[in-house]
Amino acid sequence: MCDGRADVRTLVVSDLHLGTRLERDVLRRAEALEALLGALEDVERLVLLGDVVELLEGRPEQAMDVAERVLRAVAARLGDGREVVLVPGNHDAALVGPWLRARRMSAAVDARIPCDATPLLARVTSWLGPARVRVNYPGVWLGEGVWATHGHYLDRHLLPEAAYGIARGWLGRIPGRGATPADYERAGGPSLTRLEAWLTRWLPRPLAALVDDLAEFLRAATMPGVQRRMLSRRIAPLTATLLGAQMRRASIPALAQVVHRLQIDADWVIFGHVHRTGPFAGDDPHRWQGAGGRPRIANAGCWLYEPLLVHRAAPPHPYWPGGAILLEEGGEPQAIGVLDHLDAAQLH
Repeated sequence: MCDGRADVRTLVVSDLHLGTRLERDVLRRAEALEALLGALEDVERLVLLGDVVELLEGRPEQAMDVAERVLRAVAARLGDGREVVLVPGNHDAALVGPWLRARRMSAAVDARIPCDATPLLARVTSWLGPARVRVNYPGVWLGEGVWATHGHYLDRHLLPEAAYGIARGWLGRIPGRGATPADYERAGGPSLTRLEAWLTRWLPRPLAALVDDLAEFLRAATMPGVQRRMLSRRIAPLTATLLGAQMRRASIPALAQVVHRLQIDADWVIFGHVHRTGPFAGDDPHRWQGAGGRPRIANAGCWLYEPLLVHRAAPPHPYWPGGAILLEEGGEPQAIGVLDHLDAAQLH
């Protein structure tokens, strides 16, 4: 059954990437799954904010097998009195992509999608019963002034627009003020995410792991507050280059551009995609907001163990798996670490 409510105690999780070839998705491990189930005990709504199933690697059945076990466990813990909201991302866009393309996609920023819009989506939503399930794309309103989206549209704004015209044909079109989600879907251009998934699928596992590590490093370098000690000293020159690029055009300013151009009137925007939970207590709050201080922005992190980012680290850590956003009625979104009590041996 598809249904929905607003302004209730909500847990937002993103980037589970269930079924990755490299098995870095931590919810396939009993300790991590039990911790997530425990975190659901006192919430009324669970939001799965994109990249729930790893479908870009071209191994849909293997990924769906892993996802089924995890999502059925989540549904059993929630029962029939609570709600699950699914908002697909770029790695699980196949859940809704064919349906959206066939209907030229709605201009709404919170379009309601039938739970059986595609065969893959019908399978996923069926595993989440008996909870009430609804699907929205590309985002969903979670309460007064709180909008949540996976965040992959921000990729369109990561390059300085002054340099964009040089490679207009290769990069595709950057949506302007007054854009709709359909404009972002049609923007075109190359997809580094798809290339990463393709290489991860076909390369021998050691090389695939190296590609995955590099991709995570690139994502990390676009976020505020990445410190050199988190990254390998052997790639310090690359670190310096990417951190310089970070200062010019980073993920949070890019997301703020998406919100501005879609004309979303939100006080808070919650997203995923870049795998960096925040803001934490030590983060500069001015880095986590749009121009003029609005909207304020929070990231739900990810549920992958990424060695290049957390090797020899200990939680709390912005890239430690198990990040989430807790949203309580009338309160501000709060970044939490659901797996902070687990060590690397239990996760990797």
